[in-house]
Amino acid sequence: MVAAAALRGRVHAVNVTDGSRAVMGMSSMALCRLLLDHGIEPVFQLTCRDRNRIALQAELLGAHALGIPNVLCLTGDPVKAGDQPAAKSVFDFESVRLLRQVRALNAGLDPGGDGRRLPHGPIDLLPGCAADPQSGSWDGLKRRTQRKCEAGARFAQTQMVTDREALRRFCGEIAGPLGLPVLAGVFLLKSARNAAFINRVVPGAKIPQHTIDRLAAAPDPGAEGVRIAAEQVREFLGIAQGVHLMAIKAEALVPRILDLAGIAAIA
Repeated sequence: MVAAAALRGRVHAVNVTDGSRAVMGMSSMALCRLLLDHGIEPVFQLTCRDRNRIALQAELLGAHALGIPNVLCLTGDPVKAGDQPAAKSVFDFESVRLLRQVRALNAGLDPGGDGRRLPHGPIDLLPGCAADPQSGSWDGLKRRTQRKCEAGARFAQTQMVTDREALRRFCGEIAGPLGLPVLAGVFLLKSARNAAFINRVVPGAKIPQHTIDRLAAAPDPGAEGVRIAAEQVREFLGIAQGVHLMAIKAEALVPRILDLAGIAAIA
């Protein structure tokens, strides 16, 4: 919570992952509630990998009861990508069906069917979806984003983006016509070795060689990574509606990145 407290007044919300890369982490919902207690708005990630539909419905009701305002609906990384490959996957829902479930609960509909209403009234969550502007299949990306929007997504949070023209095309040709605000993914790279590792293990990561070379040639790779992230924040805010800044285990550097990008504190 110390790292999160340093972000108060500098960011609009803090994203809380849910077993990212199929690696154990603290309950996303619990951490979201702790953030709210410290005056920080969270984005509650919810993945379909580890829960059946009943458990997902329970999580959504619980998030609403705890005052958590935003939910990012994700299918989830495959178990084989993590450090416990013997774990069992569920995938009763995937992201589109989870978005539809949020929409139904927001409308007060009981998932049991027969037109029943939720006994305590509708919930109120703002659902978002993930997108990869650098997807190898443009038509597939367009279809998936449209399906997610039709299912109820109110914003899109992208994977790490390193190609600003791909982001520009995604915002202009796909998200824009759908009226879908975009938070562009910016990842803080710590070194050339870190960048190569990300390319190797993170699905969809495409850090270009010239960026890796820039980090390798820098006298202080960590400081160079901060400068690269600040440059991307500045560029992407001219294209998308916001940025999703990922500084894994280096959250204390986020204010520095924002300062270099010319982003003032939130009034």
